[in-house]
Amino acid sequence: MPSIESEILQCTGATSIRNTAHVQTLWSGYGTIKRYTLEGGEHASVIAKHIQLPDTGNHPKGWNSDLSHQRKIKSYVVESYWYSHYAQLTNAHCKVPKLLHADTEEGRQVLIMEDLNASGFPIRLDPETVSLVAAKNCLSWLAHFHGKFMQVQPKGLWEIGTYWYLDTRPDELAKMKNKSLKQMASAIDRKLNEARFQTLVHGDAKVANFCFGPGNQVAAVDFQYVGKGCGIKDVAYFISSCFTEDACERFEEELLNHYFNVLETAMDKTIDFQSVKKEWSALYKYAWADLYRFLDGWSDGHWKMHGYSKSLTKSVLKELNNV
Repeated sequence: MPSIESEILQCTGATSIRNTAHVQTLWSGYGTIKRYTLEGGEHASVIAKHIQLPDTGNHPKGWNSDLSHQRKIKSYVVESYWYSHYAQLTNAHCKVPKLLHADTEEGRQVLIMEDLNASGFPIRLDPETVSLVAAKNCLSWLAHFHGKFMQVQPKGLWEIGTYWYLDTRPDELAKMKNKSLKQMASAIDRKLNEARFQTLVHGDAKVANFCFGPGNQVAAVDFQYVGKGCGIKDVAYFISSCFTEDACERFEEELLNHYFNVLETAMDKTIDFQSVKKEWSALYKYAWADLYRFLDGWSDGHWKMHGYSKSLTKSVLKELNNV
């Protein structure tokens, strides 16, 4: 089995590795992400995502079931497939790191990628430091991404994208305390999955997965849960990741208008944009309710379970009960 260092030198043409820096440990201890500074070759540095599958996980919330383990294994397979087969289809408006090398062996996976820091995206924002302008830039990225992959089939990816997708979360469903929401979980799920207009969703579009450069430049990372879905799921999840209850309510119209304005320019003109906008706008509250369902079983009392998300969820339940 070749070492990561030898794989990096081979795929980059570098003569040596000058420095190695730990970037982060993967969720539940499934590996690491490191930055390698290089000598020689065309890349000053690269990022290596090294997945080393453990026998058992060490989940922060205590979810160490075999189902959880298998979901993570599939997520890394999906991510590798995404970078190998889809990433090159993106453009500067929805920038992602270029894949330089991928290697998968039993219990081990390596992705060697472009270092976005070196490519002009060195800034990371904490949720509490995200400005309205920065949030709109991320929504622009999502709009271009969704427009690019509108009605594309998710070959090699998750059949339904997002990490909180109902069918992959039976343990969390069983632990739900909100009984009325639990009863409607499948109906909410169907409403989103049966939407006429589907695209590829990022699936974990939180602000921590966006990298910022000067001006309006934004890039995104972490494609473990990319798959088919209506794009409004990414939008709701992104907004949930960086805005307080009051801000969600105050900026809802402005943020959604921005997203849809950019989506109109990014979509193939053969698809009726107004129909997409009408459908996805109506599903915005369903996307929030779907996320609220997951949080209720995964981490009851989570800070995202605030008055705004609760109100949208109640509106969805009322609508479904009146059908």
